Amino acid sequence: MYYVGIDLGGTNIKAGIVDGTGKILSQAYAKTLASRPYQDIVRDMAGCVMQAANNAKLTIDDLASIGIGIPGYADRDGNVVFCTNLGWHNIPLKEEMQKYINLPVAIDNDATVAGYAESISGVSKDAKSSVFITLGTGVGGAIVINGRPWSGAHGIGSEIGHMILNMNGVPCNCGNNGCMEKYTSATAIIRMARQACVTYQDSLMLRRAEGDPDRINAKTVIDAAKAGDRAAVEVFDEYCKFLAMSIHNIITFLDPDMVVLGGGVSHAGDFLLNRVREKVPRYLLYKTLPYSQICLAKLGNEAGTIGAAMIGKLALEDSVMGS
Repeated sequence: MYYVGIDLGGTNIKAGIVDGTGKILSQAYAKTLASRPYQDIVRDMAGCVMQAANNAKLTIDDLASIGIGIPGYADRDGNVVFCTNLGWHNIPLKEEMQKYINLPVAIDNDATVAGYAESISGVSKDAKSSVFITLGTGVGGAIVINGRPWSGAHGIGSEIGHMILNMNGVPCNCGNNGCMEKYTSATAIIRMARQACVTYQDSLMLRRAEGDPDRINAKTVIDAAKAGDRAAVEVFDEYCKFLAMSIHNIITFLDPDMVVLGGGVSHAGDFLLNRVREKVPRYLLYKTLPYSQICLAKLGNEAGTIGAAMIGKLALEDSVMGS
């Protein structure tokens, strides 16, 4: 049997057919057009599933389950409690999907499914426990222990981006101050870079942005830091310090085998990884003991599809065991 993974984002819908090992056989795509009624979006999600199955020369009878990764939170009954990027609140996603394709449906957060994918067929597949951190516009996370994603007793256990680093720090959209994502996201790099350019008006970052601070993005900062620009180096070093502090907090609390860095900022590769690895030891409590490996994710854009499919597979197996 094969498994369907749907990666639902604010911009695109991606559906894939995945085998039991986490290998993608085929995929299909559509635009989300998020301002539409949810019924229209779900209809297109189902259409992508059918197209992906057709591309793989499969029928619905060959498919065992559907897993969906969303940029939000769903309850255990398959209702999307909130999904800010889509403007969804209390949407019966599972029920609506089953109107088109009558298969078991499992839904989870997009960071959780990406982290689970890495543990199935990515960089953390041999780790008994791992924490996955997505460094994008915001910061998301996933915890995987003994081959299973762990989201806590109430489903919010991997909201890593909202650990508080500074109680008097930068205000966060969640209503608190000083959350991790305000210091370790791509948005944080951009904010710090624009502030630095007030002092360093001859910065390479500003020159590459044609003098307009609003045109600075995370890649601008990272590329300028690689080139040795003083302002960019200072910004990137500060960013890596906060990321190292956050990883230390994770290690101190959970002590996983591996911490995996994914998301857009992780595309900086070894330039990011080496600096973070260099900084983490200075924060550790037990400095002479082994600690978590820190690695880069390797599945890239395929993680959402693979992880969603494997979430569906896991839920199906649990239901069979429960029955």
